[in-house]
Amino acid sequence: MTEQPTDMGQTADIALIQRILPHRYPFLLVDKVVDIHVNKSCVGIKCVTMNEPQFTGHFPGVPIFPGVMIIEAMAQTSGILVGLSMDLVDKNANVFFMGVDGVKFRRKVVPGDVLELHVKALRGGGRVWKFEGRGMVGDELACEAEFTAMFDVPKKA
Repeated sequence: MTEQPTDMGQTADIALIQRILPHRYPFLLVDKVVDIHVNKSCVGIKCVTMNEPQFTGHFPGVPIFPGVMIIEAMAQTSGILVGLSMDLVDKNANVFFMGVDGVKFRRKVVPGDVLELHVKALRGGGRVWKFEGRGMVGDELACEAEFTAMFDVPKKA
């Protein structure tokens, strides 16, 4: 049984992640989330493996995890943070990008890397949240960005 995190640096396994996010294979890009501090920050973990479909074409012979997928993985991590912060578990909430700013890529992410997705809420509490995110491989910065997202919970019929 997965316990809902408090502000004590808890974790979310794949079962809890799937109860919050609508994404599924091949587009669910977060394997687990650690160090969750509701309304504040968390760290998503993405284990990059060669058997993922994007490596068939990006790039043949030189597999590189696409930068836009790093940004998406950061956004999914922030969706888990908001889902836990706003009690959206099992609510079928959708998350929509509203903006991405200041994106910089600093290092290639390749199969075998463990990508840590550090997200911090800059503004939130309602439907619209703003975050800063950093993608790290070990102690190396791979990507950084600020992004804004809207969270929408369907009304019951």
